[in-house]
Amino acid sequence: MFSSEYRGQLRADLLRRGEQDERISGVAITGSAAAGKEDAWSDIDLAFGVRDGVEVEAVLSDWTAHMYEREQAVDHLDVRAGAWIYRVFVLPSTLQVDLAFVPEKEFRALAPSFQLVSGKAEEAMHGPAPEAAGVIRFAWLYALHVRSCIARAKYWQAEFMISGMRDQALTLACLRHGLPAVHGRGLDELPLDLRSSFEDTLVRQMDGPEMMRAFQAVTRSLLQEVRLAEAKVPDSLQEVLLKLCVA
Repeated sequence: MFSSEYRGQLRADLLRRGEQDERISGVAITGSAAAGKEDAWSDIDLAFGVRDGVEVEAVLSDWTAHMYEREQAVDHLDVRAGAWIYRVFVLPSTLQVDLAFVPEKEFRALAPSFQLVSGKAEEAMHGPAPEAAGVIRFAWLYALHVRSCIARAKYWQAEFMISGMRDQALTLACLRHGLPAVHGRGLDELPLDLRSSFEDTLVRQMDGPEMMRAFQAVTRSLLQEVRLAEAKVPDSLQEVLLKLCVA
């Protein structure tokens, strides 16, 4: 396990490296540290703007070599969103380091958790929260698969699909309460009674009757959120959801 001191020193080193790299137009701290919510388990999140005329991939390659040679990175993966490339490293200490690179003209705050350290950034442009209608559509798609998985006695797949339904229902709850609705970030801030009401949606054993019980429970929770959501949902869709979970 990494220490807070180690994490802080590494972040300072990476910020200094960004400020000294002439190809970098702006450096920012993002994530929990920028939002004042850092704790012992937080990772390092940094963002860098790359000057016009400089290839982002070339800068990313050099920084990747640094992370492996200097910080002994174990592995990495890329997450791409528009012009942004988020390269996520895991270190031997188990510390996660997220380094995001984007062309200078796109370097800006995409969320409130953005603290400019040096250089310049464009005007903030926070991304929208998921739309309730889209969340509901994914929920009924999961529900269709739950029904067929139970009928085929594919209980592990059924559990996977039930979990997907629950995720969508909880996302609707987060949207309704004005909480972060992506990657489960707002779930632990939901009211206790609401969180408790979802406990019955958890699968407790891998057999047909239990799958159907959990399916019915998650359908009830989903329909409750659908009725409260800021989205126009036809009554016929709610009727279909109820038909799917009839034993």
